[in-house]
Amino acid sequence: MKIHEYQGKEIFRKYGVAVPDGGAAFSPDEAVAVAERIGGEVFVVKAQIHAGGRGKGGGVKIARSLEEVREHAENILGMNLVTHQTGPDGRIVKRLLVEQGANIARELYVGIVLDRESAADVFMVSTEGGMEIEKVAAETPEKIFKQRVDPAVGLKSFQVYRMALALGLEGDQIKQGKKFLTDLYQVYRESDSSLAEINPLVVTTEGQVIAVDAKINFDDNAMFRHKDLMEFRDLDEEDPSEIEASKFDLNYIKLDGNVGCMVNGAGLAMATMDIIKFTGGEPANFLDVGGAASAKNVRGGFKVIVSDKNVKAVLINIFGGIVRCDRVAQGIIEALNDLDVDIPVVVRLAGTNADIASKMLRESPLDFIVADDFRDGAEKVVAAVK
Repeated sequence: MKIHEYQGKEIFRKYGVAVPDGGAAFSPDEAVAVAERIGGEVFVVKAQIHAGGRGKGGGVKIARSLEEVREHAENILGMNLVTHQTGPDGRIVKRLLVEQGANIARELYVGIVLDRESAADVFMVSTEGGMEIEKVAAETPEKIFKQRVDPAVGLKSFQVYRMALALGLEGDQIKQGKKFLTDLYQVYRESDSSLAEINPLVVTTEGQVIAVDAKINFDDNAMFRHKDLMEFRDLDEEDPSEIEASKFDLNYIKLDGNVGCMVNGAGLAMATMDIIKFTGGEPANFLDVGGAASAKNVRGGFKVIVSDKNVKAVLINIFGGIVRCDRVAQGIIEALNDLDVDIPVVVRLAGTNADIASKMLRESPLDFIVADDFRDGAEKVVAAVK
């Protein structure tokens, strides 16, 4: 689950992570009210969407008066903001963050992610803040310092000190930086984050170390422990099909192809996407209906897939280990009876009661294409698209 920058900064404040004073605004009047509250001579007006590159797209403006705050708010609210992360369609801006300006002397980068290969949390810090970290990694990887943290042991003082030095902090900045990194890791761990990123983390001309950005993503599987964080979810920033899939507890990610996929199990889903690609097709989605693959889930999954207008055919690939294939077949038949589906549907079922399921599908009045095996299913669905 992703949240907005201003929400991330709310969380940071609770843990003592240094951020500028500011607040959210949903109208020009609210933007001016926030600026009046925080005071000062320089303000930053930021578009709030779930994407990076907002500044380059015209979504971040500096204001030196309340009149300029209002002007920027009027221009940014409602704009279709296009960045390298939104794609060409962009996102409509519906909320803003208005905060104090900062006298920036240096821009740094700090991020924390889980490294599955080493089974450890990894800090990435760099003196090249304000740039896309992917570009830094590609062109000057030596400028990224990585510190692995064993989650069973926790973050140690010497590791924090080492990162502070790697960021080029000195004097009192080192003390601030150590507190900052320690508090940030506490946020990451206690909120079950999958990513905590600050780009840029700045050192001001006054010598303060402050996060002028905040990006936090949470592990969806841990959200049952964080009902308070679920209040930050912004459905306007999510794909409608992914929202619909979440209602049926489906793991769904929309892609750019035209072959819809419905599979049980993440591993089989990945393999299904691979073989579709291998046989000349392009998968339109990742969809894992879960190990049980109930008739309800199958029906919901089908509804989500066919809502994508790019889908020209569907491959249903189910292995009946825990679930019985005849029950899955019944769910498929019921789904197509309920929905007006006018595209080819290829079904490959293997496992418990697969022979019964195959007979049900072949004898159904609906026009299924039944596949004999994994590759046969992929070849048939690609042929159906073409």
